[in-house]
Amino acid sequence: MTTSASGTRPDDARRHNRAALLRRLHVDGPTTRATLAGELGLNRSTIKSVVDGLAETGVVTEAVPARRTGAGRPSLLVLPEPQSAVVLAVDVRVDQVALAMVGIGGQILGRHSWNLHRTTRLPGEVITHVAESVALLRDELGVDEQGAGVSIPGVVRRSDGLVREAPNLGWRDVELGARLAAVLGRPVQVANDAELGALAEHLRGVGRDVADMVYLSADVGVGGGVVSGGKPLRGTGGYVGELGHLLVRPGGRDCFCGASGCWETEVGEPALCRALGLPEDTPRGVLVAELRALSADPRAAELLAGYAGWMAAGLVTVVNMLAPEVVVLGDLFAALPPAVTDRVRADVERRSLVSRAVGGTRIVASPLGRDGALVGAAELAFEPVLGAV
Repeated sequence: MTTSASGTRPDDARRHNRAALLRRLHVDGPTTRATLAGELGLNRSTIKSVVDGLAETGVVTEAVPARRTGAGRPSLLVLPEPQSAVVLAVDVRVDQVALAMVGIGGQILGRHSWNLHRTTRLPGEVITHVAESVALLRDELGVDEQGAGVSIPGVVRRSDGLVREAPNLGWRDVELGARLAAVLGRPVQVANDAELGALAEHLRGVGRDVADMVYLSADVGVGGGVVSGGKPLRGTGGYVGELGHLLVRPGGRDCFCGASGCWETEVGEPALCRALGLPEDTPRGVLVAELRALSADPRAAELLAGYAGWMAAGLVTVVNMLAPEVVVLGDLFAALPPAVTDRVRADVERRSLVSRAVGGTRIVASPLGRDGALVGAAELAFEPVLGAV
């Protein structure tokens, strides 16, 4: 990554170096010019030129570190200015929509959310409410977003943001990307929620520096995102990650997808409610509170033994197929009592040939909680923006 590569035009090289430096600051945070030169493989004069140019336009600033070590004058830190590049992140769930304005560096500048009910889940209703909320945030924060990323619990065509099918929302063939772009007046990218959860974990969570990772999230349904060789696995047309529809129980419960016996019918939110003796429509807050209370109960693993067994049944297949170094449990799965997760981990290690071969696949809870898909939606929107700042 140098400016002297053969055949590289100076303007192209400058844009490339600028984008690389911004991505480094955006993902990994403030650092010194010397560190940037070493990590990006650029000489100090090039780094000086890039940083000075970004500082002149207000994209970065330089400051003395809060903590000083050693004697002498400390090196200045290069920091991204959050409001110099802002994107909109939207996470559409079965029961709620959350959105946030996010500045470069990952700082959330403002956010808003509202609950969804059957009468307000229609695509037009959601789009209208998103547009109204964005207008309020623009006025409140005094910023304009340069692009938007949207998370959807369904099958999404990445090329144009067509929601082919989101069964738990009741959506089919919704041109969400085009419709939102027309309303917002900004480029909009749309992707599956679990894929974006995986992106968030890979860049900002427990999957950092992990080349092969699977992210699993549970809401009403179950989704999966895969990072392979350090890059998101997207499949043909962007359709990948519907791990919740693995067949684990032939002749089992009917699934929203039209099949029966899918993994999500045994480990999704309604299944977890049943396992706890709660009605399937128990509010999310009540369910999470029950799980937290159960975390201190020594009987937790036994009380949820059946649920843990179905969790392991699907995970054994996932691990044998994809051989990840880490499986990250997100959203509702991250709220499971540690004793239950430990039981699932032990069962997978015992039953998975691949896990035994690699010395055990790590199964860990996400630190991002319910914000995983929202963080991933922001990162999706930043991908083209960082190259254009």
